Amino acid sequence: MKKTHASGKRKKAVARATIYEGTGIIRINSRLLDTIEPEILKLKVSEPLMLADEVAKKINADIVIRGGGAMSQAEAARLALAKGLVAYTGSKNLKKEFLSYDRHMLVADVRRNEPHKPNDSKARAARQKSYR
Repeated sequence: MKKTHASGKRKKAVARATIYEGTGIIRINSRLLDTIEPEILKLKVSEPLMLADEVAKKINADIVIRGGGAMSQAEAARLALAKGLVAYTGSKNLKKEFLSYDRHMLVADVRRNEPHKPNDSKARAARQKSYR
């Protein structure tokens, strides 16, 4: 049985996807995709499945996500799933379709939060000074 592993990151969230032959069952942290709430997160994760319609019905995917907030986790899972589908099929057309739809389906967003400056509570704007 053919198996493919892929990972995706967004901010502090890291998702690892395992894709293998099956009937279209997608599990996220051992929960079915259909049971994920709120709806926007479910839609975010299922975008690669909608674009790769014929392939999506022939695979199962187990996705494990750790860290980050709800939206970051959804975007990390979406990235891992899309990368896994491309790796599993080896299809250049699918890769091209994902990239033309949204580049962040296959390329991770590398932005991270800036560390705080010494003796300050924020990364950027300095404290206001008063001379009186």
